Amino acid sequence: MANQEHLVVLKAGAVTWSEWRQKNPQIQPDLSAANLQGENLRGANLQKVNLTKADLSQALLVRANLNGADLSGANLYHAKLIEANLSAANLSVANLRGATLTQADLSHANFIGADLSEANLKESAIANTILIGTNLQDANLKGADLGAAKLIRANLAYANLIEANLIASDLSKANLYKADLIGAYLYQTNLSNANLSYAYLSSAYMPQANLSEADLTGANLSYAHLQGANLAGANLNGANLTGTKLRGANLIGANLENAIIPDVCH
Repeated sequence: MANQEHLVVLKAGAVTWSEWRQKNPQIQPDLSAANLQGENLRGANLQKVNLTKADLSQALLVRANLNGADLSGANLYHAKLIEANLSAANLSVANLRGATLTQADLSHANFIGADLSEANLKESAIANTILIGTNLQDANLKGADLGAAKLIRANLAYANLIEANLIASDLSKANLYKADLIGAYLYQTNLSNANLSYAYLSSAYMPQANLSEADLTGANLSYAHLQGANLAGANLNGANLTGTKLRGANLIGANLENAIIPDVCH
């Protein structure tokens, strides 16, 4: 449970809270399980604060500093975290459904098992972040930086990943059904055993990507760059390969039945 003294100081306002933290740098605030629903915490210094299981639903956390904070199991439903700093924070099993995280820093954070469905993560920094088993269905990740992120078994069905950076990220066994990856950067990305059925991958940059055993049924790969990619055992039934660059790609055991294949694949 939250330390009541810490909670009283926080609710006294941003200025009071900031002054108290500056005067007491040795204290690690405990706001665990606190009811902060709808609170205005804009720009608040919540660095390394214990917010486990706290209710921050619909809270205003614009530009708040949550670096290293423990938000495991916290409720951040529809919270406003625009430009917030969540780097190295623990958000495992947290509820962030419908939260706004545009241009937020989520690098090196832990989102294992978290719910980010319908969240707006446009242009956010998510490099080297752990998103294993995370629910990102219908999330907006347009232009986000997910370089080297761990997205194993993550649910990205219907997600907007247009022009997102997924270079060297691990999406093995991830669900990307009907995800929009037009113009996305997937160089050396691991998509083995991933579900990419009916995904939009037109003009995606995917040289040396690992798509072994991936389900690409009905996927649109027109004009995608797949030079040197591993498509061994992949299911490309009904996929659109118009203008796709496949030079040096491994297609051993791939299912190309009903695929739209041009006369020349560069």
